Amino acid sequence: MTIALIRIAAALLIGPDGRTLLVRKRGTQAFMQPGGKIEAREQPVQALARELEEELGLRIDPAQARHLGQFSAPAANEPGFTVQAEVFLLDIDAQVSPAAEIEEVRWIDPAGTGDLLLAPLTGEVILPFYRATCLATC
Repeated sequence: MTIALIRIAAALLIGPDGRTLLVRKRGTQAFMQPGGKIEAREQPVQALARELEEELGLRIDPAQARHLGQFSAPAANEPGFTVQAEVFLLDIDAQVSPAAEIEEVRWIDPAGTGDLLLAPLTGEVILPFYRATCLATC
């Protein structure tokens, strides 16, 4: 049996106050890391830079993105699919505003959930990884 994969690049964006940015796509309920699908012949960090600019109006220097690893979880909005994410850590100090398919953005304390419904990749994988390995050392 083959697994239906969605390959994405995702950002763990950390603001000056230590909070992290989550986004919610139009017509969905779950909040997740910003980012998006990696196109053919595109490097993950280039996909991330493109998606952050499209979705949030955020321009990043790809050289500043620290690769945290590849993580997988069931897709929040595509039943039967698994999301495979190349996750990058970025410290930002810039205003962001929802654009493209992003309906809402929220800054939350990465040590909690902010009482939001989180996508499996965010709530079960990325935030626990960040709490366990990065809060003190990244």
